[in-house]
Amino acid sequence: MEVKPIRVLLVDDHAIARNGVRLMLSAADDICVMGEASNAVEAIERVGEQVFDVALIDITMPGKNGLELLKQLRAEQPKLAVLMLSTYSEEIYAVRALKLGAAGYLTKDAPTAVLVAAVRKAAAGGKHVSPALLEKLASLIGGGGTSSHESLSNRELEVFKLIAAGESLVRIGELMHLSPNTVTTYRTRILEKMGLGSNAELTRYALENGII
Repeated sequence: MEVKPIRVLLVDDHAIARNGVRLMLSAADDICVMGEASNAVEAIERVGEQVFDVALIDITMPGKNGLELLKQLRAEQPKLAVLMLSTYSEEIYAVRALKLGAAGYLTKDAPTAVLVAAVRKAAAGGKHVSPALLEKLASLIGGGGTSSHESLSNRELEVFKLIAAGESLVRIGELMHLSPNTVTTYRTRILEKMGLGSNAELTRYALENGII
């Protein structure tokens, strides 16, 4: 009896990144990239057109980001396993992604073997969790302290990262399709939630915690 390959959807706004992941997955005979999308809108269209077993989604995309897309897919396509792929360390987004129903979180420097194993595990209904992330989850369950940035919403975290990276409020608005006034409001909330007083303090925190 012929075994059907694991059907994968790649979602990333950078074509080079998609090509790289596709090439890595081509090393496995039982995995086939059946579709690609450069943003959340295209991703929703793809899953409406055909059936996928696993979606590999980049966290940072213009418009609706990866976490927002994850939330929508879990609601509309509960049988689709979603793996989050990001340049950011697990410390920043992994716990959020798992809470939203992700089947795992990988950084883009993950070896081919790890990526392939994660896709296979997700397709089988499991979750890919690294030893470091497992320790983090155990700490949270055990009542361990959480970092200040974990109190931020997903949108606030996006704004926080961009401010810490030195982007102006106007530029952040352009990147996130928000008005400057809305970005200013986010900045105020971020400072209040984290108990910080300036952009310089935000940047220092981001550097000390590996966020930028």
